[in-house]
Amino acid sequence: MTQDIFWNFSAGPSVLPKAVLQQAAEEMINWHSSGQSVMEMSHRGAEFVQIYEQAAADLRTLIQAPEDYEVLFMQGGATAQNAVVPLNLIALKDAHKADYVVTGNWSKKSYHEAQRYGQIHLAASNMTEQVIDEHHYAPATWIPEFETWQLDPEASYLHFCSNETIGGLEIATLPDLDALGAPSTELVVDVSSHFLSRQFDVQKCGLLYAGAQKNAGPAGVTIVVVRKDLLGKAADICPSAFNYANVAQAHSSFNTPPTYAIYIAGLVYRWLLNEGGIAVIEQRNKRKAELLYQTIDASDFYHNPVQRRYRSRMNVPFTLADESLNEAFLKQAKQAGLLNLKGHKSVGGMRASIYNAMPLEGVQALVDFMQEFERRHG
Repeated sequence: MTQDIFWNFSAGPSVLPKAVLQQAAEEMINWHSSGQSVMEMSHRGAEFVQIYEQAAADLRTLIQAPEDYEVLFMQGGATAQNAVVPLNLIALKDAHKADYVVTGNWSKKSYHEAQRYGQIHLAASNMTEQVIDEHHYAPATWIPEFETWQLDPEASYLHFCSNETIGGLEIATLPDLDALGAPSTELVVDVSSHFLSRQFDVQKCGLLYAGAQKNAGPAGVTIVVVRKDLLGKAADICPSAFNYANVAQAHSSFNTPPTYAIYIAGLVYRWLLNEGGIAVIEQRNKRKAELLYQTIDASDFYHNPVQRRYRSRMNVPFTLADESLNEAFLKQAKQAGLLNLKGHKSVGGMRASIYNAMPLEGVQALVDFMQEFERRHG
């Protein structure tokens, strides 16, 4: 029997809303009777400028970005921002220092990259120094409490990743830097894997950034939200195209931007607004995560290692009690229309990424399959 319903649990690039894909397909060849595809448009032409301005305005509405913040569309993904952030911000104070919290693979990469550009202090971590220094990644199951973070008051900024995609850990609230003894330090957050999935107070951050390919669009565009007074501080060695001030002044077109990716991202933002905005989507995400975690916790056949208070709503890793069944699980899941469930190579097992565009119906299909698989193999 041919499988005609598929659910994509990829960690990224990830599932997009069906309505977005359908609209993009309808507009592929002739966007709004313009006689051209968005892929063919000049980034300085009136048609694309309209697309860009609408996408930026809708994103600002979704995240409630105040007027003193710039919303930038850049390239290079969150990986590029590991260098772009220090190049732009580490000179905010004369000491050229920054604090970093390492809680997983992505923040570990950020920490190592930043060391090229100034004095980088490890403010907190859930890993040993040996693991941090090694190239391989050992997944952690917890996050250090805010009050244990050791901040340097001379640091220009504090950087952390609020959702570790690989390990499935999430920091659900933002730290109070005043209480941690660093009132003049800017908060910089890599929000890639849960951006737009939950309500988030932008005004508590000097800068946040996200690779779009989780909840905010397709791969190829990176979102940067930065307070305007932090612009113009870039180091002399910062490439012109990565200088936030240049990008802001050019309305994200200092160089040719990823036009089609911005167009698709704009459709995602409009879809989110039509669905009721982030407050509504957050409640859906809670229900999806609760359903999946409850299924895992109710079984001795499946296991999630992350301490419950740090579990990610977006990325749910789990293992089977009998690892010899892994290949059978993945093969039969694919036959059932459940795609991209293999865990990251550094963790193993399975991982279900249940981003905004994954409906509750898809998570229910996964849960039904997991329970049936356990019945047959447990």
